[in-house]
Amino acid sequence: MPGSIDPASTGPSQTGDASDCPASDGGGLLPAELRTWMRVLAAAGAVEQQLRKHVKEAMGVSHDEFLILCLLADQPGNTLRMTRIAELLGRPKTRLTYQVACLQHADLVARESVCGDRRGVALTLTDKARRLLAQHTPALVGTVNQALADSIGPTQCEALSSLLAQASAAPAATPDLDSRTGDAKTVG
Repeated sequence: MPGSIDPASTGPSQTGDASDCPASDGGGLLPAELRTWMRVLAAAGAVEQQLRKHVKEAMGVSHDEFLILCLLADQPGNTLRMTRIAELLGRPKTRLTYQVACLQHADLVARESVCGDRRGVALTLTDKARRLLAQHTPALVGTVNQALADSIGPTQCEALSSLLAQASAAPAATPDLDSRTGDAKTVG
């Protein structure tokens, strides 16, 4: 058909087939670990792109505000200190302060001082935020599942989920590095 594009000529497919990746043969400049990390970022980016659209349209919040709500929803008592949220999201505190102000204005979070720390501030989900998350969770799960299925496939998605659960449960290993070479030191 005139004006149509042949999907086979548009580059790598979205099916998660590693053979479509130009650097999958190991002939590129990056070592396997960095190629793997780039693939993780690509899969996460696919999910994030779909979630951005959904949370803005359906929930009326930005993606970053949604991430704050998710962090709070996953905590005991739905409460977390702002400094910890900034650490977990890797965001500057000034940017987080703006996002929190937006969430507070929408009555989705409550700010409170941390007892014994006059500079500490904790955030707690409001009942309105809990209802909003509960209402949209099924659609959000569907969005994540579809984005992952499109980018890596269901079998790989299940394997990735298992691996990430193991990685997040394991203590962070920080090898001692030789200051002269940057190589891991051998202790023995």
